[in-house]
Amino acid sequence: MAASTRSNGAAAIALSESGANSKPDVKIPSARLRVFVAADNRLLREALARMLTKKGGIEVTGLEPPVPLRGDSVAETKADVLLLTSKGALNDDLQMIQQVREAAPGMRILLLGIAKNGAEFLHCVRAGISGYLSHDASADEVLEGVRAVHAGEAVCPGTLCTALFRYFESEATSMPCASARRRLGLTRREQQLVPLIAKGLTNKEIANHFSLSEQTVKNHLYRMKHKTGAEDRLDIVQLYRVQGFLV
Repeated sequence: MAASTRSNGAAAIALSESGANSKPDVKIPSARLRVFVAADNRLLREALARMLTKKGGIEVTGLEPPVPLRGDSVAETKADVLLLTSKGALNDDLQMIQQVREAAPGMRILLLGIAKNGAEFLHCVRAGISGYLSHDASADEVLEGVRAVHAGEAVCPGTLCTALFRYFESEATSMPCASARRRLGLTRREQQLVPLIAKGLTNKEIANHFSLSEQTVKNHLYRMKHKTGAEDRLDIVQLYRVQGFLV
């Protein structure tokens, strides 16, 4: 083995000294996929980070997250994907998902959850996750899931995918139609705001788009939340998606 190594080394030196003028192609490395790992358990957090770095060549952030973790602090890392491990309480998971969706609309969220039933999974989907895996998923499944959601694909176990189909089947009567749109009670202008909210535009940016005052936009949002029963602007967007008005 040692002789082979020396031989290869000598050949490399001879090649470099041969005076060849040809230059190797220079490839500009593409930006690495950045993943924020959010897990309360430090051991789990570090294990996930090692796996993503070594097996996937992924840049990992969030190994020393602020406590308590907030959506705006996650957004500041400019990660492409948030790998979020469930806190074990649905409301806590939903709060974090909604915070991140508000602060960084373009960030994909892959949740490692412990949903006890399809209803809990559907709540997470409505909140804005891009993918869902069971907490006991294998390392390969997690790595594949991260790459898939980053590529814009949806990820979930087969049993929960069935829950999605059943949900939309049961909601078939409220899918896109004029009567459903009327039941939301939004004016034409209010309906025009929804896609811009979904894109993450601020009130000021929306106001500039329609040549309105920022206060007028705030008034519209207030009335929209009141009419739809939504808690915040993200809820309005999710409601429109569920009704089939927004893809």
